Amino acid sequence: MDGINDSLNPSGILNSLIKHQSLVRQLAKREVSSRYRGSVMGFFWTLLNPLLMLIIYTFIFGYVFKARWGEMNLGDGGFALTLFCGLIVHGMFAECINRAPTLITSNVNYVKKVVFPIEILPWVTIYAAFFHALMSFLILLVFNLFINGSIPITVLWLPVVFIPYIIFLVGCLWLFSALGVFLSDIQQLMGVLTTALLFLSPVFYPISALPEGLQGVIYLNPLTLIMQQSREILLWGNAPDLKLLLLYSVVSLIIAIIGFVWFQKSRRGFADVL
Repeated sequence: MDGINDSLNPSGILNSLIKHQSLVRQLAKREVSSRYRGSVMGFFWTLLNPLLMLIIYTFIFGYVFKARWGEMNLGDGGFALTLFCGLIVHGMFAECINRAPTLITSNVNYVKKVVFPIEILPWVTIYAAFFHALMSFLILLVFNLFINGSIPITVLWLPVVFIPYIIFLVGCLWLFSALGVFLSDIQQLMGVLTTALLFLSPVFYPISALPEGLQGVIYLNPLTLIMQQSREILLWGNAPDLKLLLLYSVVSLIIAIIGFVWFQKSRRGFADVL
């Protein structure tokens, strides 16, 4: 079994994805389509959901509360766009982390097929989650064009910002999906974690609103940097902080290696438990 033999080899993180990329795409497409199967609107819900939410955010925060983002003058609807950008990043995290504990237990048939590369299942979840995030970002950019009259060229930095985030998420998926096979309570913990990080991340408030002593601490939250850098490139037209992203990439890679090794070592016991 190649996957198990590569368990201590960090290159196995990408080897399996590259080797089975066609299978990953097929499974991801099926996962996305199954979410809307049977509905009248079907695929269009991937665009309609974020569109409706952004309209609501714009009306409530931009025209009812006239909310401001710290000292920044973002104009009408600017707060809603800033809020929505943070929610997209958190939403991708929540979709992956809440799915992780049942990722293996809900695919028992794959586990019991010796030839099936179950280590690709986290990549399937990442593909589906990133697809939904991209649809939301598309709506965000269209609204930004409508409200501010332009889309910043810095949007081209999006892969640089999100690749480290994806590496971090896939590492978490390997880790927590393996743990979920042996500890069913972890599913409840993930729900608490995603809710807590929604309020402990700069989604509804700028970092400058925190006490000075906590402004550095909040960067220990793995969502903070990605939220900040996403806003910089998608909304405010600034280049990303490459030094911070490089550090984030190193930490993400370490987490991915740990998660992958743990997953590959634990998979030997999956069939026995399931």
